[in-house]
Amino acid sequence: MNRTHHPHVPNHEGINPMGMRPHTLLALGGVALLAVAATGCTTDGDPAGTTVESKSFDFSGDSLTVKSNSADLELVAADVEDVQVERRISGTKVGGEKEPGWQLEGSTLTLSLDCTGISINCKAKYDVKVPRDVAITAENDKGLIRATGFTADFSARAGSSDVQLSDLSGANLDLEGRDGNIKADRISAKSVTVTSRNGDSDVSLASVPDLVDMRSQDGSIKLGLPEAMYAVDTATKKGDITVDVTKDDMSDHVVMVHTRNGDIALGKAF
Repeated sequence: MNRTHHPHVPNHEGINPMGMRPHTLLALGGVALLAVAATGCTTDGDPAGTTVESKSFDFSGDSLTVKSNSADLELVAADVEDVQVERRISGTKVGGEKEPGWQLEGSTLTLSLDCTGISINCKAKYDVKVPRDVAITAENDKGLIRATGFTADFSARAGSSDVQLSDLSGANLDLEGRDGNIKADRISAKSVTVTSRNGDSDVSLASVPDLVDMRSQDGSIKLGLPEAMYAVDTATKKGDITVDVTKDDMSDHVVMVHTRNGDIALGKAF
C-alpha cells in the first residue's frame, strides 16, 4: 500500500542538514609507534599472522576527516588529547606486498591498505581514538565505518560496506551510503540527514529532533522517534508505510522519509 502525505513544513533558521560547520586541524607530527607481530591465535580473536601497530598523532583543532579506501574504521570518542591509531593487518600473500599507510596532513587522517601480488584475505582494521568534542567526517569506499560516543557534528560517506553508529550527541548527523546498510542507535542530533542508494537504513533517536530527512532509492527505512508531535511526510513507490507517531502538520519537528523501493516504518524509539 502506497501513501504520500505532504504537510506544511515550517522554516527552520540555522538548520543545514547536509553540511557541517567549518573547522581547522593542525598536524604537528606522529609519535609513539609500536609494532607487534602475532604468530598464533590471539586472545582477541585475530587470525594467525596478524600484525598490530600503534601510533599517536599530535594535533590542534576541532574537526577531523578520516579517509580509507578499503580498511575497516572504528572511531571511538575518548578522553585523549591526541589522535591515537591502532591497526591490525592480516592475510597471506605469495609475492607482492601488503602496504598499509597512515598519515595526518592538515585536517585529514588517511588510513590505507594496498595489497599487491597474490594475496589471501588481505585486510586491515584501524581503531582510532579521538577527543570527544572533535567533529568527525568519515569516508570509506569499501570498508566498514563504526563510531561511538562523539559529542560534535558527525558525517559519514560509505561505499559498499555498512555504517554502524551509536551514542552520538552532536547537533548535526549527516550520513550517505551507496551499497551498504546504515544503522544508528541512541542518536541525539537536532538535524539528521540520511541518503542511501542500495541498502536499508535503521535510525533510532534518543531526543526529539528539529528535522529528519531520510531518502533511499532501493532500501527500506526504519525510524524510531521519542514521544512528540511531528509534521510527517512519507512516500514510497513499492512498499508499505507504517506511521506510529503523533502527527501534526504544523509541528516544528519535521520528519521526511522517502524511498523508491522499500518499506517505511516510523514508530517509538527502540
